[in-house]
Amino acid sequence: MLKSGSELRSRDLYLNRLIAFQDTEPVKIIRGIRRCGKSSLLKLMARHLRNNGIAEEQIIELNFESMEFRGMSVETLYRYVKERLPDGKRAYLFFDEIQRVDQWQDAVNSFRVDFDCDIYVTGSNAYLLSSEYATYLAGRSVEIKMLPLSFSEFLDFHSYTVRERKSPSGGISKRIYDADGESYGPKELLEAYLKFGGMPGIADVGLDIDKALTLLDGVYSTVVVRDILERERRRGQRQITDPDLLRKVIMFLADNIGNITSITSISNTLVHEKLLDSNRNGNPSVHTIQAYVGALLESYVFYEIKRFNIKGKEYLRTLGKYYIVDIGLRNYLLGFRDMDTGHIIENIVYFELLRRGYDVAIGKVGDKEVDFIATSADEKKYIQVTESMNDPATRERELAPLRSIRDNYEKLIIAGNCEHPVTQDGIRIVMLTDFLLDS
Repeated sequence: MLKSGSELRSRDLYLNRLIAFQDTEPVKIIRGIRRCGKSSLLKLMARHLRNNGIAEEQIIELNFESMEFRGMSVETLYRYVKERLPDGKRAYLFFDEIQRVDQWQDAVNSFRVDFDCDIYVTGSNAYLLSSEYATYLAGRSVEIKMLPLSFSEFLDFHSYTVRERKSPSGGISKRIYDADGESYGPKELLEAYLKFGGMPGIADVGLDIDKALTLLDGVYSTVVVRDILERERRRGQRQITDPDLLRKVIMFLADNIGNITSITSISNTLVHEKLLDSNRNGNPSVHTIQAYVGALLESYVFYEIKRFNIKGKEYLRTLGKYYIVDIGLRNYLLGFRDMDTGHIIENIVYFELLRRGYDVAIGKVGDKEVDFIATSADEKKYIQVTESMNDPATRERELAPLRSIRDNYEKLIIAGNCEHPVTQDGIRIVMLTDFLLDS
């Protein structure tokens, strides 16, 4: 989220969520994969406070990735903050990557109880909010789940501007312009997004393959080492001890985004395709693979989506899917290859729905499947995602599951290509670019 120099790029979606909770009791916890912009979001929030009359002495910022605070104990953290609290004024405490402080929750809970303060923390691991810590902050924290850049943010970070105009047929068409006034169709820029992904750091290095790969290699290495292998050792657990096996599990999940997957199928595939070293003593058990997949979910590299029986109104225990948090990271792992476009589009749509605040599940209706059921406090959508709606057989296949749902919630098909986006049988068909650019 940092531009060249010290200029910050805005992430209004997340900043507005933080501002909405400013000066409320809950601890604000921002979580997400490393390098997705959490540190910069804290800086944006601190800047917002300064711009709105909060004095410098009221703002205390600590980044535990810095050598200045490396190895700080929870007792030292408490004393450090206490010594710097302003007299007679509310303090605003910002703790970046706080999970690096052992027993950090004791200090945060004490700050909340002992002082007049507003607390913001970030973490790159779901363990930050595990049940072990929940007892300290139960009902006293609010989560802001941060993701890499959306397509709209990607355009903004790379200095593109979207403009709308009326087409001769009376509809609205979009064109995208760069800083020099050069014009592009939305699909051209979407191809770049699907290639490079949404890690904010890509905007610093530019849309250059070699530089992007170097950046993504850094993201991957940092996540694997700091948030999986080192973290497990620090917690005294020995499940995640094999970097080679971990990478094979990562490669399998990356290659199977959007496919129905079970832990058993991962284990079986690793064995059958001889992806394990020949000198390994035995094959990885299902419990071992479960631990490795769990670590990847905790580190926000992959997200798991469950299946929901629409007629039975219950979640199914087996056969969910996994999606990778950033499609550029997948390209780094598997290579920039033209394949599996349908599942790549699914991946993009899934995370866009999460950004917009929906809970998302796979829908099962009879023997048919609906790609996504997206629900929020006041709405529900049934969504099919497809590479193209131009072929009549494909069109019918995508429409059929939605037709079989008998309630009156919105039904939508999102297509990478569609010559005639229309509403058919009450089902709206939209282009992927229009969906992604519809704020």
